[in-house]
Amino acid sequence: MKLLVVGASYRTAPVATLEQLAVPPADLTRTLDRLVAQPYVAEAVLVSTCNRVEVYAAVSGFHGGLGDICAVLAEQAGCPPAALANHLYVHYDVAAVDHVFRVAAGLDSMVVGEAQILGQLRDAYHSASDTDSAGRLLHELMQQALRVGKRAHAETNIDRAGQSVVTAALDLAADLLDGDLAGRPAMVVGAGAMGSLGVATLSRLGAGPLTVTNRGADRAVRLAESYGANAVPMAELVDALSTVDIVVAATAATEPVLTRDVVARATARRDAGRCPLVLLDLAVPRDVEEGVAALPGVEVIDIDRMAAILADGPAAADAAEVARIVGGEVEAFLSWLRGADVAPTVAALRGRADDVVTAELRRLAQRRPDFTDDQRAEVARTVHRVVQRLLHQPTVRVRQLAAEPGGDQYAALLRELFDLEVPQTSPVDTVPDVVATDTDGRSSFDALDFPPTGGAR
Repeated sequence: MKLLVVGASYRTAPVATLEQLAVPPADLTRTLDRLVAQPYVAEAVLVSTCNRVEVYAAVSGFHGGLGDICAVLAEQAGCPPAALANHLYVHYDVAAVDHVFRVAAGLDSMVVGEAQILGQLRDAYHSASDTDSAGRLLHELMQQALRVGKRAHAETNIDRAGQSVVTAALDLAADLLDGDLAGRPAMVVGAGAMGSLGVATLSRLGAGPLTVTNRGADRAVRLAESYGANAVPMAELVDALSTVDIVVAATAATEPVLTRDVVARATARRDAGRCPLVLLDLAVPRDVEEGVAALPGVEVIDIDRMAAILADGPAAADAAEVARIVGGEVEAFLSWLRGADVAPTVAALRGRADDVVTAELRRLAQRRPDFTDDQRAEVARTVHRVVQRLLHQPTVRVRQLAAEPGGDQYAALLRELFDLEVPQTSPVDTVPDVVATDTDGRSSFDALDFPPTGGAR
């Protein structure tokens, strides 16, 4: 099996496309089941956040795996696969490992270095584990990716730049409100992970009074009580909006919560000459209806706007140090992967040796029935010991060589020399013998018209 990453992010797709691709929590299990039901996809982890939707997969062939994954993503988005081609990126083999580790380290985040992605990756991994869509390869990949992310934050100063998306958005909001959020009345719409982070960050910055609203009133009450905020029902959203200057919107709703009508009625009740109402839309799909930004006295900061403003990123030295860590960890993972690939061959060789020894001892017993039990046991120990010593150095060495680039050749040579039958768990060729085709005879890959990044370096 080989690793394949197919995804879209704020770098390659507008919010509208990410909204189409986004997989709500209620659909996650169904989508994972759909992925691993495809003929070329053996394992899958799905990451769906406010600024990325990515599938990490173990596939038996590049073209077939790409076609399978794109078909599922297209089904989720409600469009033909070709319509997604300009917004998707593809990483294969080495480049797939590199991408996943860069994501975990925060190098691919909108706010470079932010640590929130680690929690999102952990949740995605747990969901895949719960549905049995993650197998041995993705278990190892995700565990190592989470470790790499923690190491990047522990060993570098990337945290200086790695503020959360919420903090970055509130920094932008502060620029629109004379540079200070202290004492500014604020509201958070949504009581999930992002909403909780919004309340915590606003509280730390001294904003207040704080109001929390959520479709599930109980969660809003619990979150509000934790920070001395007020909880209001969604039915009172217009009244609550009219009293605040800042709104962090981060729900999991599939339709906009802050519609043009709701915001227009709220702003009509605000005092004339008051500062603009700043809406931070951190949800995908969007919580703020598209037409709201055109209303007078309203400023909307969404994912698209943040991506444009935050394009410069953190200090180059911090990012370069994290990139160095990622590079070393990628090589270490690939060494493990190559070593794991040779393990079945080594096991088959030892199994063949055991079979030969067993057959010879049985033949000896027939030819020398006069041997006592002790004599037979001593001969058996001696023969096994000789075979183990003969095989020890070659098998240790082949494991070492297999961990180096091109090491799979040594396992192949062993199989050829000893005529070993090994279950096909080793990586397949980059181009499979059979390529999934569309009804017009074109391969799914050809229809999408973009090449992979990755393969041997």
